[in-house]
Amino acid sequence: MSRCQAVVRPLARQLRPHSVVRPFTTGAAARADVPPPAAEASSSDINPLDLDPNTVLPEFEEQLVRAGKMPVGSRRRRVAIRTTANVPFEHLPYQAFQEARKILAADREQKLAQITATMDKISLLEKKDAATLKGGQAKKDIKLASLRRHADKLKILADVNDPIVKKRFEDGLGDMNKPIYRYYAEKKWRSYDHRLITQRIKQFSIVPDVLPKLEPTADVQLYFRKLKVPPGTIVDSLVSENPPRLRVQVFDKGTRMVSIVVLDADVPDPENDGFAKRCHYLAANVPLDPTDTSLPLSRIKGEDQLAVPWLPAFSQKGAPYHRLGIYLLEQKPGETVDVAKLKELYSRRDGFSLKSFRDKFGLQPFGFNLFRTVWDDNTAAVMARHGIPGADLEFRPTRVHSLKPPVKARGWEAKRQGPKYRHLWKYTKRIRGVSNARGWIKKR
Repeated sequence: MSRCQAVVRPLARQLRPHSVVRPFTTGAAARADVPPPAAEASSSDINPLDLDPNTVLPEFEEQLVRAGKMPVGSRRRRVAIRTTANVPFEHLPYQAFQEARKILAADREQKLAQITATMDKISLLEKKDAATLKGGQAKKDIKLASLRRHADKLKILADVNDPIVKKRFEDGLGDMNKPIYRYYAEKKWRSYDHRLITQRIKQFSIVPDVLPKLEPTADVQLYFRKLKVPPGTIVDSLVSENPPRLRVQVFDKGTRMVSIVVLDADVPDPENDGFAKRCHYLAANVPLDPTDTSLPLSRIKGEDQLAVPWLPAFSQKGAPYHRLGIYLLEQKPGETVDVAKLKELYSRRDGFSLKSFRDKFGLQPFGFNLFRTVWDDNTAAVMARHGIPGADLEFRPTRVHSLKPPVKARGWEAKRQGPKYRHLWKYTKRIRGVSNARGWIKKR
């Protein structure tokens, strides 16, 4: 041991803390040895801001949802409201923000002046007699439509940069009767959902199998049992047994009458070695406007609306997946479709042609969604409950033989299979009538 260690060891022994050893006992522990339980937080200690939908923090969101309330807006917005002492959004004490609002307010005043001038032009043109105008009534209608479109565009430009308007839209509080909120909704839809549904139309060959042309202009979302179904998803037969609910958002003002068609485009036709189409649902004269977006198919029961009731989606065993498309077609303004005639024409369901239906009643497709169905464990029970035949039918693929002629043997071995090369046979395989890949098949 070195001299340094001999000097340091007694000092370290004195500086080491003495541990208190508690002897083992058979009795209960003393009250002083047990730490007191933590006092539970009383209800009075909870901050009321934590349970407010406008100021709830992320750690209290689940508790708020269980209470039946949904948080409003983004988390960053809720934290900002919580930390600014209830200062209105437009009065936030940031100099750059307030200066920017002044510029936007001045621009809005200019747009409002232009809107007033355009509306005055519209009122003057409406009072004029069409006979005094060059082109007559047709020219007057074209001019009025152009001025109204220009006025709607100015209304959008007046509020498109307003942070208050954008905040209300992001919070889900926008009024779809106003052009600016419809503009924001359409912009959001075209950023992703429109691209997705357009891709599904091309991927599943909806054009030209069902219609020669289809360009969606409305957001159609599909729900089964309160669960949103993405376009093209394979839905279980038990889930699709009941009619779905549609959420339809249109982006132009006014109420219009629409027809709804659910069509199966992949019904097997063994006799003709092809596929046919079948109508699973048909309704007409259904009102639709930008503010009322919910459209449950189960609630359309009127005699002047429902033509063909809901038929559950099904597929036979061995058949490929069925494409069930949901088509929304706009009727002519001010006109209704004769539902009695629809029942007479399409009550058999089979052989339904959407193109013929569109041309016969003068309809215009504007909305689309899609789901698929295949044979699963619940299909037979669903078909039995609704009296649908064919559950015991199974499709099997037909073997298609090749039309090419047999290929002749080629290569070194094929050229040396004659008796002339008998001395080389022991080095080769697959000699016709003599050997194969396993060895000799004929004794010499």
